[in-house]
Amino acid sequence: MRFVVVTGMSGGGKSTALKMLEDAGFYCVDNLPVSLVEKFAELVSMPGSEVGKVALGLDVRSDQSFEDATKTLERLKSAGYKLEILFMDADESVLIKRYKETRRVHPLAMDKRVEDGVRIERRVLENIRHHADYVIDTSNLLTRELKEELDRIFVAGEGYNSLMVTVMSFGFKHGIPADADLVLDVRFLPNPFYIEELKCKTGNDREVQEYVLGFEEAGVFLDKLTDMIQFLIPNYVKEGKNRLVVAIGCTGGKHRSVTLSNELYKRMKDKGKYGCKLYHRDISQQGK
Repeated sequence: MRFVVVTGMSGGGKSTALKMLEDAGFYCVDNLPVSLVEKFAELVSMPGSEVGKVALGLDVRSDQSFEDATKTLERLKSAGYKLEILFMDADESVLIKRYKETRRVHPLAMDKRVEDGVRIERRVLENIRHHADYVIDTSNLLTRELKEELDRIFVAGEGYNSLMVTVMSFGFKHGIPADADLVLDVRFLPNPFYIEELKCKTGNDREVQEYVLGFEEAGVFLDKLTDMIQFLIPNYVKEGKNRLVVAIGCTGGKHRSVTLSNELYKRMKDKGKYGCKLYHRDISQQGK
């Protein structure tokens, strides 16, 4: 029997993940009292049970301290249950924004601010996050992308991408992305905006791509950048990093940065034990 425990930060996507696992054929139970978890595991594992895949949601809303929950999971593992822990996470700023948008009260905030509740919860969950088999950061994940990642792990059995790499194009005139880990400036290349027939096109158009990549410097830049990122990725994974945002910027975020982001994404996609996605932040903005 496959037994998955879904936990993580409130607002990180636990409920969404459970719904997706349910659609994938898992028998799902959310927020079961900690005192009943061991009995539940015993019941679904009994000989003759028709339940083959179970997903159990656990979070800080439970009726006991979360320390009791982690001890319970340790006892189950010692008893021979093959538990997999899926930890759903997101940046603090994203969690706060989600709570404010839904006008919900954080379970640990009580009479304090949402920010205080988020920080308390992260401290409480620090240990179980460290021992999780899978950590998925939903800060920049679309619902479709989350489903693809869960299907990859729990349906197709293709393994877990411990690091999600986002290749992002942007325009400096619209501000540097706040969540960028690496920021690259490609304004050293000639700007297609000043060529009349290319002005209204973007780096997704063949004509712009041919112009930008026609410069030898563009190829050299891509080779050096790819080599650097491939060096960094295994070292980031070793240190427990689960998200890397590579932001490539030009003036307006429509031509050079889009072209080079597309090319970097092509080079990195499906090339290692990490996930990779592409995002053009400012491609629809007006101007150069």
